[in-house]
Amino acid sequence: MNWKEEWKPLAIIVVVFLTCFYLPVGTQRFDNAILEAFHLVKWYAQEHVLLCLIPAFFIAGAISVFVSQASVMKYLGAKANKVLAYGVAAVSGTILAVCSCTVLPLFAGIYRMGAGLGPACAFLYSGPAINVLAIVMTARVLGPEMGIARAVGAILFSVLIGLLMHFFFRREEAERQVMQMAMLEEDVKRPLWQNALYFASMVAILVFANWGAPQTDSGVWAAIFGAKWMLTSAFSVALGAMLVAWFNVRPWKVGVASVPVVLLALAFPQQPLLAFTAGVVGLSAFTSTDEGEVGDWFSSSWGFAKQILPLLLFGVLIAGALLGRVGYEGLIPSEWVAKAVGGNSVRANFFASFAGAFMYFATLTEVPILQGLIGAGMGKGPALALLLAGPALSLPSMLVINSIMGAKKTVAFVSLVIVMATFSGFMYGAVWG
Repeated sequence: MNWKEEWKPLAIIVVVFLTCFYLPVGTQRFDNAILEAFHLVKWYAQEHVLLCLIPAFFIAGAISVFVSQASVMKYLGAKANKVLAYGVAAVSGTILAVCSCTVLPLFAGIYRMGAGLGPACAFLYSGPAINVLAIVMTARVLGPEMGIARAVGAILFSVLIGLLMHFFFRREEAERQVMQMAMLEEDVKRPLWQNALYFASMVAILVFANWGAPQTDSGVWAAIFGAKWMLTSAFSVALGAMLVAWFNVRPWKVGVASVPVVLLALAFPQQPLLAFTAGVVGLSAFTSTDEGEVGDWFSSSWGFAKQILPLLLFGVLIAGALLGRVGYEGLIPSEWVAKAVGGNSVRANFFASFAGAFMYFATLTEVPILQGLIGAGMGKGPALALLLAGPALSLPSMLVINSIMGAKKTVAFVSLVIVMATFSGFMYGAVWG
């Protein structure tokens, strides 16, 4: 036997055996952490996969099929107008109120279609970070200066991170651009305004289906929340009409797919998720059986789902085991976190941004979490550092980003977010702490 070739398998077997042998099953913290992991992944599947990720997969698939590469390169490519490219990417979060995981299919779509690394990374950061409601909620709960600092910091971060990513990998981007320029420009099959309305309907479905409950029962936000499913239905009908009129989908297919949706909506009006699920199944059924560009749309969406969804669910499972859910313990005790982020030292700010980068925050949950940590002694600087790093990143999103643009670019992106959040938190704490 050649031990030079067999030492790696032997080492793996020994490590796995020792892990199993000393597995702390039966201890309260370990058993609770395993339970929390499954609680979190169950919550994620119930609250995010159907309403957030599946619409995002269809949008990403549509970008790959119905948006020409020339158009993406014109507005977001390496030679695009920098002010326009980074401006569009930096304010995307004001439209897409999504979490760090939901933005990933959209990022993958524009990046693969020719968007420059800089604008794509600016979009990747800004999508979950520049959420208007989250910023307003931050100002109301944690103070106006914190809300303003979060808004200004997130917009500046998205641009700076994009510019630095482009600078760090400028040679690879130049080579990528040469390859893209050699590709033949595709024929335009329909006017720009038709594609714009088609994408707008899908974005509206994503936004309104995930419209969060307001803090008060009055106001515009509350009115929209009360009508969220009516608005989602209206845009779904508009999407179906556009597929028939502009994408040559047979009317009977859309009609057959709509029947279960209508019946479930009427039979179970208090459970709109049933009708939404039926709509997803119907859309998947008639697009997957189409042999034209609509079939390509489903194939592309399915490709994104196969690549991204398993990594996200695995990442959420690991994050749940380590950190638990809000108000529940994982393997890492919450008091450790509270003690580590007190004051305004560089260490405290770094720990807050580092821990926030690996934690999973659903949209808006970072505010009540921070409120509790501040009550436990967290400094204002580390609080801002966590706000700037946490919503934009998570362990699940890192796994997916790595599969899209490689380990080197992922490490650079994550490091930039953590370092800039640390520096910003320290400066903010020195002024307002």
